[in-house]
Amino acid sequence: MTTPTVLPHVDAVQAALTGAGLTVYLGGTPTNAGWSPPGQFAVLYPDPGTASRASLAGERTDFQHLVQVTCVGATVERALWVADKVRKALDKPLTVEGRKAWQPEDQGGPPVQRDDDVTPPLFFVPVQYLIQSIPS
Repeated sequence: MTTPTVLPHVDAVQAALTGAGLTVYLGGTPTNAGWSPPGQFAVLYPDPGTASRASLAGERTDFQHLVQVTCVGATVERALWVADKVRKALDKPLTVEGRKAWQPEDQGGPPVQRDDDVTPPLFFVPVQYLIQSIPS
C-alpha cells in the first residue's frame, strides 16, 4: 500500500464539478490582464489533508481533507445557483484511482457575501466539503 495523496482527490472534485457544467478554478481566479470573470463560477481551495493509520500496523492508508468551494456569481441568485450545482455534483462518491471514496460530506458555510473589491461587484458563498477515502 502507498500513502494516499491529496492531488488525486482534488482532481476528482474538480472533475465532478466540471462534469456538472461548472467553470472551476483551483486556488484563485486567473490574474492575467484582460481576464473577466464569467457570470458564475467556482473556486476550489483544498487543504493538504490527513493520511492516518487504519490500524496499529502502522501504514497510513485512510485519507481525509477539506475542500472549500467558493461559489461566485454576478448576483446573489447566481452565487446560490452555483452552490446548488456544486451540492448536486458532489452528491455521490468521488472517483479516485486506487481508492474507495465516499460521498463528500457537506460542512456548510457562511451566508452569501458581496465582494466590492472587483468591478462590477460579485457575490460569493464558500461551502466546505469533507472528502474521505480508503484503499480499494
